Order: sequence, then structure tokens, then C-alpha cells
Amino acid sequence: MSDDATANALLNALRERGAILDGHFRLSSGRHSDRFVQKFRVLEDPVLVERVARAIAARVRSLKPTIVVSAAVGGIVLGYECARQLGTFAIFVEKENGVATLRRGFEVGPDDRVLVVEDVVTTGLSVREVLDVVRSHGASISAVAVVVQRAHVDFGVPTVALLDLPTVSYAADECPQCKAALPITEPGSRFIA
Repeated sequence: MSDDATANALLNALRERGAILDGHFRLSSGRHSDRFVQKFRVLEDPVLVERVARAIAARVRSLKPTIVVSAAVGGIVLGYECARQLGTFAIFVEKENGVATLRRGFEVGPDDRVLVVEDVVTTGLSVREVLDVVRSHGASISAVAVVVQRAHVDFGVPTVALLDLPTVSYAADECPQCKAALPITEPGSRFIA
């Protein structure tokens, strides 16, 4: 299947699952947008997760990742399925006292070539946190794989995105919907203080 066919199929699946929402949203990055991709509408469907992970694995297999690392909580299911497709282990980075870290006995080291998997990227903050943790343990990054890329972010490593879905986001003080006093929803997974 071509990259365009994969992107079109994914976009159609997102629409069918009701995963593309319109409204006024505070993203987990803290920015505001009139569009939100509810990744859990994808992650609740094991068949769709398998298809997405298979498409990611096909694009990164030649880079020979030895382990898949994702961010908790949203990335755990996707990371696991990508690892299953690649025949590797899957681990995840989570917060401890507000700091991204490997816990639960998870390890990566200098012999590892890590595939970092993320569901939706807007600013890339979650991916950067995972990259920092992986590098702090001496492992190399083989690639970053993203299901939906809302904005192009340069992570300094090969990056694969199944679907480019450009979406405008605003700082809170620049948001036209805030200026119009429209109610805001916070559907993201990261708490913003």
C-alpha cells in the first residue's frame, strides 16, 4: 500500500471512529486549537491499532530498531503493538515527581537502537522527553514514528508520520476562540497547570 493510500485510509478511519473533533480545545501542550484528534478512539480498536502499527513497522523495519519506547499513558498500546509487529520489546517512559523517566525495571543501553513511537504530535514535547530519557541511558535513536503529525517538528532523527494533518494552534493569549469567549475543553492527557 502506498504512503498516500495509508494516509487516506487512516484519515477515513479517524473520521469513521469520530476521532477528529471540532470545537475549542486546550491541547496537552497548553496551546489552543479548533481541532482535536482523540487518539483513544483509535486505540480502543485493536484491529485499527494493528493496522496502524503494521504500517509504522513497514516504514521503519529497515532501520533495525531493537526496542520500542513510547510515553505513558497514550503511547503504551501503540508502542506495544509496534514492538509486536517488529519482534522487539516495548517499554515506556512515565513521570515520577514530574520528571520523565524509565521505571518498573525498564532499561535501554548503548547497544539499543530505539524506535520512539507517538500517537499525535503538535509541539513534540512528549517525544522530546522520551528522546532525552533514551539518550541519557546511552541508547541511540533509530527513528521517531508518529501516527498523526499536526505540525512538522524536527527531532533531528529520521521521522515517519502516517498522516500529516496540519492544524493551527495558538498561544492562549492569541486564541481567537478565547477572544470570542467560547467555552474550552481540555481533552488532552497531560495536566496543564
